[in-house]
Amino acid sequence: MTRMNCEICGRKAKSKFCERHEEAYGSLLKTYEEWRKAMDISWRDYLEEIKENPYAGKWAKEVAEYLLTSEGLSL
Repeated sequence: MTRMNCEICGRKAKSKFCERHEEAYGSLLKTYEEWRKAMDISWRDYLEEIKENPYAGKWAKEVAEYLLTSEGLSL
């Protein structure tokens, strides 16, 4: 198995993100579905909200920031 480094923090990773950032990414996807059902919000606007939310976790904020500034923004 090829080991990679997390694109956000540089830790060892099995994919694009380390375990912590991968878990945060999964949570962002799941929560976005809930937000979308409750209100009309785009993926970009959702990520901006997460990035600025004082109650969002560090890992989720880092993933949101990465997605907003990278090519991987599309959902």
